[in-house]
Amino acid sequence: MKIIDISRPLHNDTPVWPGDTPFSFSLNWTKEETGSVNVGQLTMSSHTGTHVDAPFHFDSDGKRILDLPLERFVGPAIVVSVEDAAEISPEQMKGIDFSGIKKVLFKTNAWKSPDQFPDSIPPITKELSPFLKEKGIDLIGVDLPSVDPLECKDLVAHHSLHENDIGILEGILLNDVEPGLYELVALPLPLQEGDGSPVRAILIDRK
Repeated sequence: MKIIDISRPLHNDTPVWPGDTPFSFSLNWTKEETGSVNVGQLTMSSHTGTHVDAPFHFDSDGKRILDLPLERFVGPAIVVSVEDAAEISPEQMKGIDFSGIKKVLFKTNAWKSPDQFPDSIPPITKELSPFLKEKGIDLIGVDLPSVDPLECKDLVAHHSLHENDIGILEGILLNDVEPGLYELVALPLPLQEGDGSPVRAILIDRK
């Protein structure tokens, strides 16, 4: 068994959505001050690095993080290469066997510099959501900060995925991951009112 970490490391230079809360970690208490322990302090957006979106993120009446079933974030997954694609659509899914698969992770390699927010990304098309629902998929992941174009305000892909009961995992790191079958674990924090949550996402390769 091999465990592959597909989470983006969090540090004070972690790129965030332009205008969003910068990530910050500092020692609030030091061992020298307390005589016993170091205690850190975090400041961050709920959409920093590798994270999941709750429907409340784009729908004021949508479910929060703690309302979502944990089964959504654990289970058989397939990594699909869509490198060099202008968009992610059903056309790239031809020939893929989704039997027994509940999660699909798209490897675009379009986020070239990990320390800089990308200028553009290949979005998910609205046609992909109903296609994946028919295949029994309940969560998608992308190695991008969003499933929609960066300048988009109507968030067509977010809403289409939600309408088809498909969860959203964004900001995964797949550079060194080969396409194929894995088990995904990407559990969010139990944020009762959360619109999103950072996750420690891993793939388990049992081959």
